[in-house]
Amino acid sequence: MIADFSDVKPLIVLAGPSGAGKTTIARRLVAEDDRFTFAISATTRSPRGNEKHGVDYLFMSKVEFETMVNDGEFVEWAEVHGQSYGTPRKQLDSAFRSDISLILDIDVQGAVQIKNEVAHVLMIFLLPPSVKVLVERLRGRGTEKKEKLIERLQNAQEEVAQANVFHYMLVNEDLDHVVAQIKEIINVESQISLEGIDLSSKIREFQTGIDLVLKGLLD
Repeated sequence: MIADFSDVKPLIVLAGPSGAGKTTIARRLVAEDDRFTFAISATTRSPRGNEKHGVDYLFMSKVEFETMVNDGEFVEWAEVHGQSYGTPRKQLDSAFRSDISLILDIDVQGAVQIKNEVAHVLMIFLLPPSVKVLVERLRGRGTEKKEKLIERLQNAQEEVAQANVFHYMLVNEDLDHVVAQIKEIINVESQISLEGIDLSSKIREFQTGIDLVLKGLLD
């Protein structure tokens, strides 16, 4: 059952495996609709490509990150692929005082933490169209050695297994289509017509596909 967010601007959480395209989708939503703003996560990993501090991420040292953890400055944080990621609490506080919905593009661990802590949150789980596409996206980054690829796929298995805690699950096969779907979901009046979308077979197919890819990589 989808919660009723008609009396408050909900926090919108986009989560899914690495390679699901959640960051691209979040930035597209913010660019197209002034109802939304993007939450900038903090991370201990190094910038990739043209990523900039304060725009793509808040890049910081492990000591800086741990200090914020100890001071309770994160509403959620997790270690993912050997690096730490977190959402500064002050970003949520600022958004809740405004008429803008904050979009979080985070990992599944962090999404579960948010759901347990924030009352008005809309959880959307994103899947790539297939395991083949997922592997292609990860390899396309040019940073995924075999060991790292195996690690990300194993993590994806675990993340997909938690998809049932989300309100919606969407397949990111076409960017325009999935962005339109999310906008429709956020429109309260259309939530009734979109309830009950069952992607359980897609999830089982995805998990089986990851198993096969991992078997090939590990043999």
